Amino acid sequence: MTRTPPATLVVAAPAKVNLFLHVTGRRADGYHTLESLFALVDLADTITLAHRDDGAVVRTNDVAGVPAGDDLAVRAARALQSAARVRAGVAIGLEKRVPQGAGLGGGSSDAASVLLALNRLWSLDWPRARLVELAATLGADVPFFVGGENALARGIGDALTPVTLPPLWVALAFPGAHVRTADIFAAPELTRSTASAKIDVFSEGYGRNDLAVATVARFPEVAEALAALASVAPQARMTGSGACVFAACATEREARGALACVPPRIGRHLARTLARHPLAGFAP
Repeated sequence: MTRTPPATLVVAAPAKVNLFLHVTGRRADGYHTLESLFALVDLADTITLAHRDDGAVVRTNDVAGVPAGDDLAVRAARALQSAARVRAGVAIGLEKRVPQGAGLGGGSSDAASVLLALNRLWSLDWPRARLVELAATLGADVPFFVGGENALARGIGDALTPVTLPPLWVALAFPGAHVRTADIFAAPELTRSTASAKIDVFSEGYGRNDLAVATVARFPEVAEALAALASVAPQARMTGSGACVFAACATEREARGALACVPPRIGRHLARTLARHPLAGFAP
């Protein structure tokens, strides 16, 4: 029996946190080598994709500060359309919940969910490995989200090893800052020589975020949010290059207690980690 493809799909694009992020070196080409533990969380954007017969790839709503041509979700659709030689198009609607410039991977996650969803909407049946190859051309974090599992990242973030993590409650705080990742990696005070871990299993509270020193020095609001969480959750740290800071906790009570210490003027959200990406089944 031939499967009839859906005309519309509504999918989630979950955020991630870096449970730790170490900068282990810098290559001759300027790229930094990293070691980071990525964990998916249930804070997510919602993406609506509607099939078009005219071949056009369009975004149906505005996203503050992101022109449609620069939107990773739109770029992902066009890249897959070209690579798969698809004649169909798609209308993309984005409901943003993941703050931009927060280190939560929102744009990369949107791109990954578009790739996975169009794999089904356009009946491509591409294997995951093929989608990951295309994802790597869009951004460093996109392959992680396409991979569908929590993972340890090494190299320039492209060498991913799936890991199983215990369920965690995550207290997220969103300072009102938009951090440019390139600026933080260019900071002269950035540590670039953290020793590589020798094992792939990490105890609770392991490591740190090597980017935090540079971000906190440039954004007092990030420093304030981090200090507020750390006052009751010593394991609190920043995700990515910021601005979001978080505390990963074993219990809901502990996470809510951490959030209660964050000043009301700073955005807050209680999240949980995910064992798998919600679209993990969209590619073999």
